[in-house]
Amino acid sequence: MTNEYIFFDATLRDRFVGFAAARGIASEARPDAMEGFVVALADDLPDDIEEAIEAEYLSLMEEQRDLVEAAEGDTARALMAVAITLPDGRPGVVRIPARHARRLFAHFSAEEVHELVAAIAQGLANPVAGPLCRDP
Repeated sequence: MTNEYIFFDATLRDRFVGFAAARGIASEARPDAMEGFVVALADDLPDDIEEAIEAEYLSLMEEQRDLVEAAEGDTARALMAVAITLPDGRPGVVRIPARHARRLFAHFSAEEVHELVAAIAQGLANPVAGPLCRDP
């Protein structure tokens, strides 16, 4: 299996691929079916390398956010994506309409948006029936 990371900017994609290559990690990049690029890395990396990869990706996503916010007209993006790990361990990507993503990123860091989306995915994968005010 692989972990997949989505990019809408080729320069950011190339920087991520270079970051992985500098650590001896092979990657596979391909166009995304909707928009942008997907970079796949092995999912059996040591924890310290995985943490470094995630930190770099979050940093690049902040740059991606800045690029999206600055874009206007024909260069404006219709979607943004947040990479997550599903509760069963599979990697996933949640696509968010740019108009909502811009508002999220105006008030939250990339890491906070990532945590929010992961919490929503967790809730969808493991729904809880009953009233919201009960003890977990």
